[in-house]
Amino acid sequence: MLRRPAVAGSFYPNNPEDLKKVIEDCFLDDAGVSEIPDINSFTGSDYPINVMVPHAGYQYSGAIASHSYCQIVQNGFPEVFIILSPNHTGLGKEISVFNEGQWITPLGNVDVDDEFADEIISASDIATSDFNAHLYEHSIEVQLPFLQYFSDDFKIVPITMGSQSFSASTDLANAIYEAGNKLNKSYCVIASTDLSHFNNQEKANKVDGFVLEDIGDMNEFKLYEEVVQYNITMCGYGPVITTISLSKRTNKSNCEILAYRTSGDVTGDMSSVVGYASGIFK
Repeated sequence: MLRRPAVAGSFYPNNPEDLKKVIEDCFLDDAGVSEIPDINSFTGSDYPINVMVPHAGYQYSGAIASHSYCQIVQNGFPEVFIILSPNHTGLGKEISVFNEGQWITPLGNVDVDDEFADEIISASDIATSDFNAHLYEHSIEVQLPFLQYFSDDFKIVPITMGSQSFSASTDLANAIYEAGNKLNKSYCVIASTDLSHFNNQEKANKVDGFVLEDIGDMNEFKLYEEVVQYNITMCGYGPVITTISLSKRTNKSNCEILAYRTSGDVTGDMSSVVGYASGIFK
């Protein structure tokens, strides 16, 4: 199965050289890490970090995303990136695993780790093989060029969460944990999420502060409660809950929020903004 780009030319450039330049600009932006890191090597099976990254157009969230990708690059690449995303399109299943083939971007093709994907499906009560959920979903696709800029020596397991319930998130965390232990492969989980949507700047900073505090405290229970209680329009809370739960099971018990800003900080329009943050679990 070949998954072709859905948002090349809109969320990021479809010309390879232009895309590389935009990625470099994200790292060098005042809101980015201010450098383009050199990639290190990683050996072993216990990769030291998981990450949270935003998924908007690069002009809006790419500089914030650079903080998490800098951490990955400096730690070296694992064998597999398990990329978790919300489902913006409504297509597909509760937990849709893209379990064979390649994803195409302007920077080349990325192989899916079908073995790891199938083990996750086998270990889960909910996850199933499903490609429809991924056809037009942007929130995994936009992560790949950031990885491809530095290396082509990795595989992915793309998972889109149509259900972000606490039980679905916990089930997925358990399934990834069991699959990882069985296969003994090094992997990094990338939780793809934006924060609150379409509040004014003041309210966005307030409600985003709630969820970032919960994430920083590694408190997936409180995160879920506050998203529901305050109707916080964080689109990928399920991927983050899954990542927190899994991280704690793999001895990554601390979180650092690396960067935060809103679309209003980019455009100057503070009346209706989207929040973006990067963080690492280690």
